[in-house]
Amino acid sequence: MAVHGMAPRAAAPVLGLAKRAATTTTSTGTTVSSFTRSYSAPVGNAIPAAKKKYVPSRGTYPQGFKAGGVVVGVKPNNTTKPDLAMIVSDVPCAAAAVFTKNRFQAAPVTFSRELLRKAAAGDKPTVQSVLINSGCANAVTGKGGLEDAAAMARASDAQTGTSTPDHSGTIVMSTGVIGQRLPIQKIVDGVPKVFKSLGDSHDHWLTAAKAICTTDTFPKLLSRTFTLPSAPAGVEYRIAGMTKGAGMIHPNMATLLGVLATDAPLSQAALPSLLKHSIDRSFNSITIDGDTSTNDTVALLANGTAGGPVVPNDPNSPDYQAFQTVLTDFAAELAQLVVRDGEGATKFVTIRVTEASSAADARRIASTIARSPLVKTALYGKDANWGRILCATGYALISEPGADESATPSISPDQTNVSFLPTDGSAELKLLVNGEPEAVDETRAAEILELEDLEILVRLGTGKEEATYWTCDFSHEYVTINGDYRT
Repeated sequence: MAVHGMAPRAAAPVLGLAKRAATTTTSTGTTVSSFTRSYSAPVGNAIPAAKKKYVPSRGTYPQGFKAGGVVVGVKPNNTTKPDLAMIVSDVPCAAAAVFTKNRFQAAPVTFSRELLRKAAAGDKPTVQSVLINSGCANAVTGKGGLEDAAAMARASDAQTGTSTPDHSGTIVMSTGVIGQRLPIQKIVDGVPKVFKSLGDSHDHWLTAAKAICTTDTFPKLLSRTFTLPSAPAGVEYRIAGMTKGAGMIHPNMATLLGVLATDAPLSQAALPSLLKHSIDRSFNSITIDGDTSTNDTVALLANGTAGGPVVPNDPNSPDYQAFQTVLTDFAAELAQLVVRDGEGATKFVTIRVTEASSAADARRIASTIARSPLVKTALYGKDANWGRILCATGYALISEPGADESATPSISPDQTNVSFLPTDGSAELKLLVNGEPEAVDETRAAEILELEDLEILVRLGTGKEEATYWTCDFSHEYVTINGDYRT
């Protein structure tokens, strides 16, 4: 990914799945019955009961920021769900973002990357708002798509009054179906409406988080307070973040959008490295289905309105290190909500690879296990099929066919261990010990796999490095959702 500067088992998501019968009379007079499937989010935009625990009922939001969302009808059949979101700072912000590495990058990605490049080259902050639509990705839409992204930014700038002749002050994001042009007039006409709706309450932020959802079953919003070593006595900082994503999720990064905002005083020069470090350990460490989208964007805005010394671009600075920890932990928790809302998912799975000879190898192995359809379907079936985990571990470091694979220092079959770590506090269930299979207690394994949360631990025994990925299982519902996505 490039950086640009600036408890109990949950039930499967409540899906609206119906079969509609239709009859057709052929030319021979034979009557044939057929069935079509339709997937829809819960009726009335309701949040499934099993997911309500992830939606905050209150929050503490950064000073000087306002958020909101309204319905503009990006999709013609949408008349009730907010689909245009806006986040605005009272003052220009230091800003940075990470974007997808997919070669087919959506127009808002191209537009926002260039905007942030210009902002970073300036001598003062210029970014003041983020405008996001759901329902249409504005991806693979040619020159017209770029014009639409620019039109979104101009409409936002007209409300905030922060653009300059050289560049906009608005980061734009879009999510939804690829290959279709935006109904740009609906969006442009809706910008004054969403700007008027802005506020700083929890409900305002939650509405904005709802407006960026597509197949998500719940809005993903978090907020935290924190302090920094050099902050004056009594000064407390705040950070808030929202994200969306439920499918087409894999680094770098996913059909995933995110906005992080803080009132801490961060230098523009420090933001890119701070953000990259945190994203590599959060949004770049999740996968649902192994697909990297065209629109991935996570932006960080810092307006400094809470006061205090500016955090310098110095990794040795106590303030820099403290904020790095805050940002990384916060981003990881936010990213994990995406996995918990994986399309059709019933399990949240932590893949931890330890004792590797390099961090890169540990990360690649963890990613490979997390993406394996065979591992993921076994988890859905509550099958302790550790052979699939071992298989994915074994092929993770293989490169192209015909390459010399004699040197794979992180993997030694007779030193590899695989275990399930229950999340209820009970004992580890060892499946493979130093390359030798254990006599697995299938009853105990089934009990562990009944839990919503599970950790798979792979110890390689060849070094001291480790990596963690978060993923989910594959269910029948995943196929239904994606089979019916456009229709």
